[in-house]
Amino acid sequence: MRAAAFLYPWDVIGDPDAPGRLAALGVRQATLASAYHSTRALTPRHPRHRIVTARHAAVLYPPDPARWARRTLRPYAQDWVAGPDSFGAATRALADAGLEVHSWVVLAHNSRLGADHPSAVVRNAYGDPYPWAPCVARPEVRAYLVTLAAEAAVRPGARGTELESCGWYGLAHLHAHDKTAGVPLPGAAQYLMSVCFCPVCAEGYRELGVPAGELRGAVVRAMEPLWAGGPAPAGTGGRAGEWAAVEALLGAEPAGVLRTWRDRAARTLQRAVVRAVRDAAPDGFRVLLHADPAAHRCGANAGVDPADVLAHADGVVLPCTGDAAARADVLAPFADRPAAATVAANLTVVSGLGGSPHTLAADARHAAALGANALRLYHAGLASDDDLTAVREALDALA
Repeated sequence: MRAAAFLYPWDVIGDPDAPGRLAALGVRQATLASAYHSTRALTPRHPRHRIVTARHAAVLYPPDPARWARRTLRPYAQDWVAGPDSFGAATRALADAGLEVHSWVVLAHNSRLGADHPSAVVRNAYGDPYPWAPCVARPEVRAYLVTLAAEAAVRPGARGTELESCGWYGLAHLHAHDKTAGVPLPGAAQYLMSVCFCPVCAEGYRELGVPAGELRGAVVRAMEPLWAGGPAPAGTGGRAGEWAAVEALLGAEPAGVLRTWRDRAARTLQRAVVRAVRDAAPDGFRVLLHADPAAHRCGANAGVDPADVLAHADGVVLPCTGDAAARADVLAPFADRPAAATVAANLTVVSGLGGSPHTLAADARHAAALGANALRLYHAGLASDDDLTAVREALDALA
């Protein structure tokens, strides 16, 4: 199985040993961030710093002024990594160490964009805006995401790309000083709190035959018992069980209207983004989506239709951290993938983030038995020395 590790440019810039250290793990590819959301990241081996604070979502290369001229929504520049093109500099250093570089592009996750353009974001059934979540049904957001994908993915030196958040973002968000866990919300409730009722989405629901006010009322009524501490509806477990619980909370017809509108918006965005990247890229450039096989799921691993997504993308990167049942739930829908498609199992190898680097070999073998043909390791720059030693030993065993 081909293994790749995620990396930030600031893990490489200023640390001449970083490329060789990554190559020594046994990976063949670095998946390097070129457009990323705000974060505070540990750099445990860097000779000049230990913490990097990316204050807002930004591109890590110089954006083309002509491409963005007269655009209302446009990418933000960064000033926390030295040099005019940190992605380019890191790419050259990694390539010199024999590593193939693919760009890592975060799309519909941008808190600064939402703060500057509040009309462009998801609004829940209570009218609350989610600044971190641009509404992917809105024309101006779709135009921004398609343009950003083509520019951020096809950077000099990159041989492919992995597109994160290419779909709906919702309630779940690693926010500073978060205080949202007071009422536990299962998957179905997370979905209901992620449904958008901005004017564009409201018009979409109306065109499908149900007034937005009626749907909004149904969502609010469905959530009231949960706010009071009542039990969540019983489901059958897994992703299918989540959607059954949504239908139990809302009713089949309202749930179907929401799903039709949201699936259509996500699917057509994904196709448009992949097409834009292909049009900008050289032959042989691989385009993968960070994805979840349940179309109703929101977030970094955006929900997709497994039967549709591999008709236009070269592959998917799937969240496979967890136990055997969790891996089976996410990988099984891709069992009939085309022979040329990449189905990459994304395994967290940072112990402090809930990963299990010491079981990586066994977990990777199990993922391969379920149909995965590639590995993604999250995240080589964040991991401790002990974690990286376990990764190297596991990749040696797998080889």
